[in-house]
Amino acid sequence: MSIDFPLILLLAVAFTGGAWLFDALVLAPARRRRGEEAGSEPVVVEYSKSFFPVLFVVFVLRSFVVEPFQIPSSSMVPTLEVGDYILVNKFTYGIRLPVLRTKVIDLGEPERGDVMVFFPPHMNKTYYIKRVIGVPGDQVTYRNKRLYVNGELVPEEPLAVVPGARSRQRVSLAAFGGRNHLVQADLARPARDFSITVRPGHYFMMGDNRDNSSDSRVWGQVSEQDIVGKAFAVWMHWDSLFSIPSFSRVGVIE
Repeated sequence: MSIDFPLILLLAVAFTGGAWLFDALVLAPARRRRGEEAGSEPVVVEYSKSFFPVLFVVFVLRSFVVEPFQIPSSSMVPTLEVGDYILVNKFTYGIRLPVLRTKVIDLGEPERGDVMVFFPPHMNKTYYIKRVIGVPGDQVTYRNKRLYVNGELVPEEPLAVVPGARSRQRVSLAAFGGRNHLVQADLARPARDFSITVRPGHYFMMGDNRDNSSDSRVWGQVSEQDIVGKAFAVWMHWDSLFSIPSFSRVGVIE
């Protein structure tokens, strides 16, 4: 079950702030008229005063500035590994209202090659992270495990072939969107060829782990309204609760 954390945080801010305000406007004056000593406010009000400033700061930072995420799957290997903790810029693609996701200030649009967090069309409350392959109007083609955008082959420099029990992963350095990033394809799997045009107001997303990624090839294109933000850095790697966090992978996401 997906948890709507932005909604929960918004309700917590509203409740604690409302309790504090109600006390300041109604309850506190009544206590003063009765001659009660300062500090005799109800327990709910006392806790609300303590938690509201913290919750409000977290809400503002998380909604409009930067938000942390943890990578749960291998769909972005080798760029991002399971257990990576990343930071997502929430204003690169514009300022959006929390929960409603409505853009109120337009600051920019996703570009080819960006690593983006979003809500996929088939799971409206679950965060996904993939790479932007096609922007509105692009013709995206995948043939023989090579990517073409608007008829041009995306350059890939093969670096290694990693054998496995049931796979042969070809790791390559792709030059795409004005930057270089790693991708891998399983040579033991048949190619999933396709060609598609990106609809207006939508984006075509693919994982860097080309043959082990549920992405726009499976569930379709991502609407502009479902964008969360741009992933820009890894700040920690932590495999599991019983392992030791590592900072060896800290760096900018290409």
